[in-house]
Amino acid sequence: MQLAQFKDLKLPVIGGKDCQSVTKTPEHGEAFMIGQKISVKALHTPCHTQDSICWLVEDGDEKVVFTGDTLFIGGCGRFFEGTPAEMHTALNQTLATLPDDTKVYPGHEYTKQNVKFLTTVLQTEPVKKLQKFAENHQQTQGKFTIGDEKEYNVFMRLDDPTVQKATGKTELVDVMGKLREMKNDM
Repeated sequence: MQLAQFKDLKLPVIGGKDCQSVTKTPEHGEAFMIGQKISVKALHTPCHTQDSICWLVEDGDEKVVFTGDTLFIGGCGRFFEGTPAEMHTALNQTLATLPDDTKVYPGHEYTKQNVKFLTTVLQTEPVKKLQKFAENHQQTQGKFTIGDEKEYNVFMRLDDPTVQKATGKTELVDVMGKLREMKNDM
């Protein structure tokens, strides 16, 4: 079926301003309801693309965030249309402020590749735990939380002395840029 078949129903197509068929782009922090119980909040996270939006979905005490190409389990998206400063804001000022128990659902399954990079930068127990999980499971979406990401995702640990040493940088935005450059070169 084509979306055009439903145009007379006047259903909104909610998404980033540059997405095909979008009829409404919510403001950063704007929320809407699905039914009576499910709240969806738009979190603008420009960098991979300038119209990138992550979606925080809450149903009672359950919280999940759909992160598209911004945050992956153990990694982040390439900076196709953005800068290290934008990704730093997206990850460490927008997504990192979500409750730690928020489950993460990225747009792609890149965990095994991300773990290979993580282990070149950080050799902590949380990284080893993620590595073991990734070795034994094909899918990781919804199995890890924002709190977990803050423990092992080097893109969310820019002030960690070990991460800074690996990059040779200390300014947070510079650390972000160097990490992405290193990951791109793998």
